[in-house]
Amino acid sequence: MTSRKILLLVHQKTSVAGRVGEILAARGWELDMRRPCVSCELPERAEDYAGVVVFGGPQSANDDHVNGIRDEIDFIPKVLEAGVPFLGICLGGQMLARALGAKVSEHPEQRVEVGYNRIQPTEAGEAYFEHSEFFYQWHREGFELPHGAELLAEGEHFPNQAYIVNDNAIGIQFHPEITWDMINRWTKGAAHRLDRPGAQPKKAHVAGYKMFDEGVQRWTGALFDRLGWVDHTALASAEAAD
Repeated sequence: MTSRKILLLVHQKTSVAGRVGEILAARGWELDMRRPCVSCELPERAEDYAGVVVFGGPQSANDDHVNGIRDEIDFIPKVLEAGVPFLGICLGGQMLARALGAKVSEHPEQRVEVGYNRIQPTEAGEAYFEHSEFFYQWHREGFELPHGAELLAEGEHFPNQAYIVNDNAIGIQFHPEITWDMINRWTKGAAHRLDRPGAQPKKAHVAGYKMFDEGVQRWTGALFDRLGWVDHTALASAEAAD
């Protein structure tokens, strides 16, 4: 029987899966959320899952000494070898890059991307970005393009914004999972980061959400379709109607 479980890896006690979890749950997927940096261990077998999503967090992908980070980086090749669809978001995309031998580092001018930013799809990425080119960002580090990966989107200050490996493993620098509640929590809990070069004031976050969130919602659903995380509830309804 094909698995309907999707593994979600988050990095703090209070972390949530946001829109990503909401869409997957609404589509009938069983979600297994784990926190390797806090207490939960990683599963032994990647092939027991229909997908793996690694989220962002305050850690660095270079934090080999932090509980869970090195374990996750070592787990990612098992996911790729098993052919399980993978999505790495921000820190997750950086850990995918590191697992594939690429470097993760801060901007040479100490810039950050915090708030909604426009990304530019490459020719290979045009089909992936039909619904939105503006996404929420919250990061100080970026990834090099791993060997064998195809670049899907670029940015002005952090050139590598999205890439794909093996046709079903995607790393992105932005946060499609963001919700209104998450924006409020992040901008309040880490308000000091809004003063860094490249960070936008909170009012810009609010305006960006109102302007771009609907497109990001459609983009996320379309990406899940590409990864095979389709709507089981819709399929069940169609089969019942037949």
